[in-house]
Amino acid sequence: MEEVNRKQIKKTGRKPKNDPAVHRYSISLNAEENAKFLALFDQSGMNIKAHFITACIFQKTVKTVKIDMNAVEYHAGLTKFFGQFRGIATNYNQIVKLLNTHFSEKKALAYLYKLEKQTAAMKELLLKVLILTAEFEKKYLNKE
Repeated sequence: MEEVNRKQIKKTGRKPKNDPAVHRYSISLNAEENAKFLALFDQSGMNIKAHFITACIFQKTVKTVKIDMNAVEYHAGLTKFFGQFRGIATNYNQIVKLLNTHFSEKKALAYLYKLEKQTAAMKELLLKVLILTAEFEKKYLNKE
C-alpha cells in the first residue's frame, strides 16, 4: 500500500530553499539620500536592489560599470560603415566580371578607369576614417 501512495504523490511547484530569507528590514531615505543610493545602484550594474544593499552591508565587492554612450555609438557607426565597405567590395568584383564578359575591351577599360577613380576616392575616405578612429581612441578611450 505504501508503494501505491508514493506513486500518487506528485512533486509540483517550486523546490524549497535550504536557507530561505525570511528576515526583512525596512529603512527610510530622504530625497538626497535616495538620489545617492540610486546613483550608486546604477553604477554597480546590479539588477536587484536587495542584492546591492546586502553587498554594501556586508562589504562585499561591488562592481561599478561606466558605459560611454559616445563610444558605443561611434563603434556602432563604424561597424555599419565597414559592413557597407564589405558589400561594396563584393559588388566591385561582380562589376569587373560583368564588364569583362559583356563589353568590348575598349568600353570595359573606360568603365574600369572610372571605377578606379571612385576606388581611389574611397581609399582616401577610409584613411580619414582610420585617422579619426585613432584620434577618438586616444582622446576618449585612453588607448595609445
